[in-house]
Amino acid sequence: MKIGLLKEEKIPSDERVVLTPKQCKWIAENTNVDIVVKSSDVRCFLDSDYSNLGIEIVNDLSDCDVLLGVKEVSISSLISDKIYFYFSHTIKEQSYNRDLLQEMVQRNITMIDYEVLKDKNNKRLIGFGRYAGIVGAYNALLTYGLKSDKFFLKAANKCSGIKEVYEELNKIKLSADKIILTGKGRVSDGALEILRKANIKEVSKEDFITKTFNESVFCSLNTMDYNERIDGALSDKYDFYNNPEKYQSSFLNYTKHADIFIAGHFYGAGSPYLFTREDAKSSDFNLQVVADISCDIDGPVASTIRSSTITDPIYGYNPETELEDDFKKRDVIAIMAVDNLPCELAKDASEYFGNEFINKILPYLIGEDPDRIIERATICKDGNLTNDFEYLRNYLNGI
Repeated sequence: MKIGLLKEEKIPSDERVVLTPKQCKWIAENTNVDIVVKSSDVRCFLDSDYSNLGIEIVNDLSDCDVLLGVKEVSISSLISDKIYFYFSHTIKEQSYNRDLLQEMVQRNITMIDYEVLKDKNNKRLIGFGRYAGIVGAYNALLTYGLKSDKFFLKAANKCSGIKEVYEELNKIKLSADKIILTGKGRVSDGALEILRKANIKEVSKEDFITKTFNESVFCSLNTMDYNERIDGALSDKYDFYNNPEKYQSSFLNYTKHADIFIAGHFYGAGSPYLFTREDAKSSDFNLQVVADISCDIDGPVASTIRSSTITDPIYGYNPETELEDDFKKRDVIAIMAVDNLPCELAKDASEYFGNEFINKILPYLIGEDPDRIIERATICKDGNLTNDFEYLRNYLNGI
């Protein structure tokens, strides 16, 4: 088998890569796989970083069997009859990538999406979520420092790597500031990593809303901590997942006690919004900073009215006007809604992702796959959708 590392071509450019130079070298020396890398001037690793380790740099990947990328591949550069791995952003029927899926089917491409690579228990095997959480929580603290004028942190993308990010946390000056973190998974785990490295004390949800503290604290909330049955009946997550329309948000119970909200949750269609624009006008809404890692525009976090960028990560949301405003103003919420957070620590995030690919995916790609891990993540093959993704038929056909 011959594997080729793609050049990322999506605009704005993405510096991440599936495999680092050292990881490519390890594959070349420890498996029967040949590996080459397409020349790139946007990658966080230079071509010479690969070639110095004996990895061939090429301009043509047409003789490869498998092609690895991060973001969507441009239609013009697709190579027929190949196996591709990348985040396709088609599984939710995203309209902007319908043409891409149509072209892959027409070109007899086998397309495996990282997002649906799952084990036999349906748990995701690979992703950049941890680094989204790390950078998202770091940016939340950075934003709060700017909003409150209490401290100043260097932007994550200006740091040399994760170690310098950790060092920057020593500059944080908090008193009795209180933080909410939502989510249970890779993203929230990454955010927890930063909050703990910053020596911010974790407290229970009960203590968070009933006690006062002389130090900064945070509480971590899961889905059922901020959703309740409308009829007051006993609630549980399985009932919530099956009947989200019977629930309402109780998130305001926490917002009146918090200064910072880090949104690291997964939002399911039909679920109640965490807070609405009307909620944000409430006297019980005291958040000064919202770091929306999930970044669903006009979605469950109502203050996220647009995404922001790595170079300009913060904007203000005025609850009264429901419009963008100066985030430094007293009654304006500072919003951090960068939608490609792992790119701020591209080298570290790439190394983490590559290790996961080598340990959790590569063995099934080059060997036996008894749990059909790769097969179940294959969206199209042999000029058609696979059975697991037949639900995309109308989307594929433009209906």
